[in-house]
Amino acid sequence: MRREYIKWWSPNLGREMEMLVFGHAGTPVLVFPSSMGRFHEWEDFKMVESCRHQLENGFNQFFCVDSVDGESFYNRHVDPYTRMVRHRQYDAYIRDEVIPFMRDRVVNGRVIATGASFGAYHALNVTLKYPGQFVKLIAMSGKYDIRNFMDGFYDDNVYFNNPVDYLPGLNDHDFLERIRTVDIRLVAGDADICLEAGKHFSGILFNKGIPHQMDVWGHGVVHDWPEWRNMIQKHLPQ
Repeated sequence: MRREYIKWWSPNLGREMEMLVFGHAGTPVLVFPSSMGRFHEWEDFKMVESCRHQLENGFNQFFCVDSVDGESFYNRHVDPYTRMVRHRQYDAYIRDEVIPFMRDRVVNGRVIATGASFGAYHALNVTLKYPGQFVKLIAMSGKYDIRNFMDGFYDDNVYFNNPVDYLPGLNDHDFLERIRTVDIRLVAGDADICLEAGKHFSGILFNKGIPHQMDVWGHGVVHDWPEWRNMIQKHLPQ
């Protein structure tokens, strides 16, 4: 399996950002790490290995990006407004740097977004904000409400990055139609701490007429890497 380490200076974030790319061809997959996770997390926890067949046979390429969660949502040393400013810079990094980089590297058009736990939030948020860039979303064991990071602070920066708020308020027909073209999959276990959050967001999608799958795994499936390895194996190929 091809493995490539990549680093560049991000003008949006004002520092170097790292990523790992796995595979040589196929539909690109934008992989977000979990809470404060690093770009090598999916390799460390055998998520990449679980998808070896797709990667070695040229069905997909993984672009595993780094996070700045410790500088944004989880940075309790700064005020909530500053946390959101940093997140907006990260959002611009993904939109203006990472996605164009991915599209330059592959023949296939639109991108798959995925992540587990807080990575599922990042994957879902960028997909809903920029649906024309994505063909599929695989959000595993995610929560999609960031208000608990804001210490009661709320402004437009929070609203427009909080899917449980902005999606119900979205009434632009053309934009909603773009979202409806994305193959959206919310996945969680029946014993997952994020199950109810996933079901809640599934209800929001249903109320907006957005087709999607809410895949609940039974028999005591919890919020953990072995479960996510099985989930990504199921949902990536289709």
